[in-house]
Amino acid sequence: MSQRQLTRRARKIHRWLVPIAALPLLITAGTGSLYSLLLEQEIDAFWLLKIHTGNFGVLNLQPVYPMLLGALTVIVTVSGAVMLLRSSQ
Repeated sequence: MSQRQLTRRARKIHRWLVPIAALPLLITAGTGSLYSLLLEQEIDAFWLLKIHTGNFGVLNLQPVYPMLLGALTVIVTVSGAVMLLRSSQ
């Protein structure tokens, strides 16, 4: 496989992975911010904390959610940086 084909494949994987990685990160950031705002108004929305920590009702990812967020962040960041550095060469 040539260098150009590898680069294309890496970009394709990166493009596919970014939305998957962004969704849990946006959910975590949004629910954490919203919970803080509601708590300042003395509104207890404990259900937001459950979502924030990966408990999605029937689907409970709490044991692995922090590792999942960390791994997705590292993978997307590293693959993006590698593509950026290779394109500038």
